[in-house]
Amino acid sequence: MTILAWIEDRRRLKLVNAAKHKDSNNNQSRGLWTRCDRCGVTLYVKHLKENQGVCFGCGYHLQMSSQERIEHLIDYDSWRPLDETLSPCDPLTFQDQKSYVERLKDAQQETGLRDAVQTGTGLLDGIPVALGVMDFRFMGGSMGSVVGERITRLIEYATQEGLALVLVCASGGARMQEGIFSLMQMAKASAALQVYQSCAKMVYISVLTSPTTGGVTASFAMLGDLIFAEPKALIGFAGRRVIEQTLQEQLPDDFQTAEYLLHHGLLDLIVPRYFLKQALSETITLYKDAPFKKKRKDINVPLVSPSLHQSAHPTVKKVEEI
Repeated sequence: MTILAWIEDRRRLKLVNAAKHKDSNNNQSRGLWTRCDRCGVTLYVKHLKENQGVCFGCGYHLQMSSQERIEHLIDYDSWRPLDETLSPCDPLTFQDQKSYVERLKDAQQETGLRDAVQTGTGLLDGIPVALGVMDFRFMGGSMGSVVGERITRLIEYATQEGLALVLVCASGGARMQEGIFSLMQMAKASAALQVYQSCAKMVYISVLTSPTTGGVTASFAMLGDLIFAEPKALIGFAGRRVIEQTLQEQLPDDFQTAEYLLHHGLLDLIVPRYFLKQALSETITLYKDAPFKKKRKDINVPLVSPSLHQSAHPTVKKVEEI
């Protein structure tokens, strides 16, 4: 080996070792710190979680996982999940840079969820409620066949049992990898809500978090008897740039924020995350003894889904079948 070759070999070895050392430091600090999406301040994740995901610098409400929301809304040890074994299929054999099946597996491994929503029942300050919480970490909270099926079954269960219904929305819209199977969930969930609101006559509260867009906004998210939202939440149907290009005009800076929608009458209340559980509790307490409420024996509920124990269409399957 010549001197020049030896020097080159040593240089490469130093570069490799430096890269390994850098990756090791990143792995140690990964998950400990994050940045606020609005003001950019660096936040310690542990303290941020203790503060319910609200930035210490500017008060901005960062995204929360569905499990964290359930823990903050539902009384301890009272959560009972529903339909957690449902898992999506690949009806279109969709593939872009990666296949849809691979994307599902990656999202399931990353989040520990089967799909982008958790549904179940629990006690909210001692009040029995049916709760659905969407999780933006799972493929942008997109609404596929399983999301629509779970939400529809939750609504039907709340109708039969006479439970107040709360849906916490966080979604980028319909899931393009499932095509029309995804879009049909808008009508299915809306039909179930119509039965719930007209037959059971119980209160449905929709809680909009950032972001709530696309097909979710165009269906059950905006059909609540009462619509709450978190401060500064992004809420809309089409994207800002799409609207500006279509209308050929500049939109206000606060366009599609919760404050803008409240000012224009599309929301009922903006509730900071600290007070959300109390606001829901007081609202449901006000409604639960309403004279127009009907008991289960007084109503004949037409089900949108053929059975609470069977899949509504072939894009949904049980975990045991995977």
